[in-house]
Amino acid sequence: MLKQMIRKVLLRVRGELDIEHLKEQGLKLGRGCNILSGVIIDPSHVWHVEIGDEVTLAPRVHILAHDASMKSHLGHTKIGKVSIGNRVFVGAGSIILPGVRIGDNSVIGAGSVVTKNIPPNVVAAGNPARVLFPLEEYLSRHREHMKTSPCFGEEYTARGKVSQKMKDEMNEKMGAGTGFII
Repeated sequence: MLKQMIRKVLLRVRGELDIEHLKEQGLKLGRGCNILSGVIIDPSHVWHVEIGDEVTLAPRVHILAHDASMKSHLGHTKIGKVSIGNRVFVGAGSIILPGVRIGDNSVIGAGSVVTKNIPPNVVAAGNPARVLFPLEEYLSRHREHMKTSPCFGEEYTARGKVSQKMKDEMNEKMGAGTGFII
């Protein structure tokens, strides 16, 4: 009992979710998901949220299955199912509102507010989020960019224990531009 309480406090202090608790409450979570720090999945209506396989939720993503904005005026709270398909990437700081479905293989840009359904295989961004282009066009642009940009291996990440020398090398090679981690 004490161990569980300490674990919950540590998760909260670190800004991490207690995924097992959310699943016990009804969250449907697929396999191979990557949920980063500061993500909020509506704890008061988590059973309305379904997340597919191999989904990445970047830091500070908020998924809301209820909207209490009219509660004080109408006495009711709006609720809606949220469904995120397979192999979806949701960028940092994005907000997904109740009643939204995001199709398979889509990318949601950082800081987006998703107010309506997003079809599969697209890139969407903005406030409100709108479809910008097909996923294949986005990937094609980046494939071309990778041909002329510096690429770095896994050892150049925090997980790979990147050294200061390697950090300096990365910054030098990228200059004012960008690079890629393989």
